Amino acid sequence: MDTCSSLLLFSFLLFAIIIVIIFNKINGLRSSSASKKKLIDHVNTHSHGQLFPQGSLGWPVIGETIEFVSSAYSDHPESFMDKRRLMYGRVFKSHIFGTATIVSTDADVNKTVLQSDPTAFVPFYPKTVRELMGKSSILLINGSLHRRFHGLVGSFLKSALLKAQVVKDMHKFLSESMDQWSEDQPVLLQDVSKTVAFKVLAKALISVEKGEELDELKKEFEQFIKGLMSLPVNFPGTQLHRSLQAKKKMVKQVERIIEGKVRKAKNKDEDGVIAKDVVDVLLKDSSENLTHNLIANNMVDMMIPGHDSVPVLITLAVKFLSDSPSALHFLTEENMELKRLKELTGEPLYWNDYLSLPFTQKVITETLRMGNVIIGVMRKAMKDVEIKGHVIPKGWCFLAYLRSVHLDKLYYESPYKFNPWRWQERDMNTSSFSPFGGGQRLCPGLDLARLEASIFLHHLVTRFRWTTEEDTIINFPTVHMKNKLPIWIKRR
Repeated sequence: MDTCSSLLLFSFLLFAIIIVIIFNKINGLRSSSASKKKLIDHVNTHSHGQLFPQGSLGWPVIGETIEFVSSAYSDHPESFMDKRRLMYGRVFKSHIFGTATIVSTDADVNKTVLQSDPTAFVPFYPKTVRELMGKSSILLINGSLHRRFHGLVGSFLKSALLKAQVVKDMHKFLSESMDQWSEDQPVLLQDVSKTVAFKVLAKALISVEKGEELDELKKEFEQFIKGLMSLPVNFPGTQLHRSLQAKKKMVKQVERIIEGKVRKAKNKDEDGVIAKDVVDVLLKDSSENLTHNLIANNMVDMMIPGHDSVPVLITLAVKFLSDSPSALHFLTEENMELKRLKELTGEPLYWNDYLSLPFTQKVITETLRMGNVIIGVMRKAMKDVEIKGHVIPKGWCFLAYLRSVHLDKLYYESPYKFNPWRWQERDMNTSSFSPFGGGQRLCPGLDLARLEASIFLHHLVTRFRWTTEEDTIINFPTVHMKNKLPIWIKRR
């Protein structure tokens, strides 16, 4: 039954992808003939000589999309890249999801592109994602507004004030959840981590913590997130339409919160008010470009990590530890020792206590390398750019496929082995390790993600022993566990 269902699902996805590509191609016919001619010239030209990456554009219209998706759903998702890397080198041309693409599995090339300014490369996302995010999304905007927004948000997310609040919130939310865990039925760890991470992020962004307001926000968000991988067709009854409507409701909800904050601020000394969340930080900024609507839209977009990246990091860490008894033993001993020390001194656990656990941090780093929560990053070339002997033509998409780099034996010995000890002597600040992207668009919440994962693991190993049911990592369209990683717990 499972095999038949999988085949039906796979067939449907391939059909959907072909429809998406054809749909985009039809839309593309509306573009100017001059722009289209330029791209065709770049595909067929030999003017760049040996600098133009080798490769294949595949079949007409669909390109190499079917093989790419087929590999992505397999146990070896990077096989599409590995095959072409052997044939053409670490940088090659392809045509996936209706777009002429330069694919890179080269760490140095990826680093250069991700650190480039908007005159060379700009963010690129599928049409559905662009429609859902909107033109004012931090994921899409460039220039001074992006730098200002990213800087304000990044500084707050890295602040000691917020980290202290996250420790307090995580302890509360985890205690409420873990106190209810039963030894008589499995705990779906992926669901638990998603619920906790969403609560933490909702409070950090807009100070919504509980009650009907949080429930309504989460309900609409679940509908919104479904549209990220839907067909780019917007009319009543389609998933994209439902997702856009859900986002409108969420934006209105956040705008009401913003208006309430503004009213309260008028009755206080504005400079004396301490920012409690990201909205507070942005409202205190004097820039006229940071409108209430722009802030509200971006708060919704920034909730995506709470639904995806952080919970997946936590879940995969537990999965890898469960499959590596020696690593689990070392991590448990380290955290139990910290707990005993704090109980002896009577001190609470602070955020720097969690982040100073050396082996725990190595486990998180290795999970990021092996798990590849973000499998790749896409950009669009604004001009012909030459990097390391390769020309990336203007108008082409560039895919920095981070997963291939993280699992490349050129950079890592036994890359498919979960080995936290490899980070004892290895520097994380290298081009071959970029789990959160890089450059000006480096994820501003990377420190927070590490902290949340550290706190979750500490509470889990100091309160429980567990065994995991057999489960499989699914890597496409997003990384997740097929069965949500069921674990059977025993209290210590």
